[in-house]
Amino acid sequence: MKHSDVFERLLDEFGRLPGIGPKSAQRIAYFLLNADEEQARRLAQAILEAKRDVHFCSRCFSYATDDLCEICQDESRDQSMLCVVAEPRDVGALERTGAFNGYYHVLGGLISPMDKIGPEQLHIQELLSRLAQEPVEEVILATSPNLEGETTASYIARFLKPLGLTVSRLASGLPVGGDLDYADEVTLGRALSDRREL
Repeated sequence: MKHSDVFERLLDEFGRLPGIGPKSAQRIAYFLLNADEEQARRLAQAILEAKRDVHFCSRCFSYATDDLCEICQDESRDQSMLCVVAEPRDVGALERTGAFNGYYHVLGGLISPMDKIGPEQLHIQELLSRLAQEPVEEVILATSPNLEGETTASYIARFLKPLGLTVSRLASGLPVGGDLDYADEVTLGRALSDRREL
């Protein structure tokens, strides 16, 4: 294989990563080519170990290396509160605010007919099973304030209301159409504190 083919393949692989355009792919590729072999080996090893050892928590569906993630294992958290998010990265965004001390439930996406994602592809049934077994009093629907997030929150709220739970939504302050992962900690913390009941 020619040098240019190897380099192009490296650029193609980096270009497939979300948020990495052609210029960023080129910067990363040049950085790795200039790095010593040990640094490149550590990066490759970290990627392989993460793929091998990280899976979904059997309770909340966030990322875990054990059967349960660290948050689900933490018995000091508030069992009466459950925050429902779309993706595992949203757990990290909310945790960074320091404003929430309950547990999480990760849906694994949002309802999006355009992408052929319906309620049956999400962890909604598992959420309802958890609510039947755990002493939850309030469910915070912390999906992004875009069309898919609002649709998903409304769909889930219809099932939760008859259960006699307090169902709330993050307060405004988050940009409509934005992603939780991109909100700063102060805005996200305030949205969590000022959540409104549905």
